[in-house]
Amino acid sequence: MPASPLERTARPRRSRTRSRNINPRPALVISTFKPHQYDLRPACASLICPDCKTWVPITGIQAKKQKLVPHDTGRAGKDPAVRCRGSNRLVTVDVAFEKWQESLEDGGAETASRQATVVLPKAFSLQTDRTLRARAERTLAGRLADWDAVLPRVADADKNRRAVPAGDRPTEGPAVPLTTLHPKRPTR
Repeated sequence: MPASPLERTARPRRSRTRSRNINPRPALVISTFKPHQYDLRPACASLICPDCKTWVPITGIQAKKQKLVPHDTGRAGKDPAVRCRGSNRLVTVDVAFEKWQESLEDGGAETASRQATVVLPKAFSLQTDRTLRARAERTLAGRLADWDAVLPRVADADKNRRAVPAGDRPTEGPAVPLTTLHPKRPTR
């Protein structure tokens, strides 16, 4: 069904950004990134922006100057549109496509050959075994009796903690002020 002239349609856009804006920060050098942090395929050349940690396309991968596409931080449609500090930042591509592909394949082979370790249970000591058995055999009445036996010692410790030492001054150091200080603001 053809679109009516009153319906709005998106206008065709250029396939790549042609902005002359360049970020003044130093250029990103591809060789400083790990092979899994960038993609050099001509169809989708991109890398992980160091500022916002999202995948960002690289424009002009086969031109003289490569740079990151202007992009926002956060998720599209969910977070507010805030321009990332890494937008329009120049990128220096100093890794050959073949070398990048080899390192990526080597990394995949290395991780595929890893095996998970088997976690062995720790052997119980005689004391641990006794403690675990005693806990399993305890009843609610036994636990309440233990708490009742401890309560007088807890009350004594609380009373000692609340006790104020004699005098207003510690044995070493300046006197402790007893009035609250309220600084006054100068009048204008």
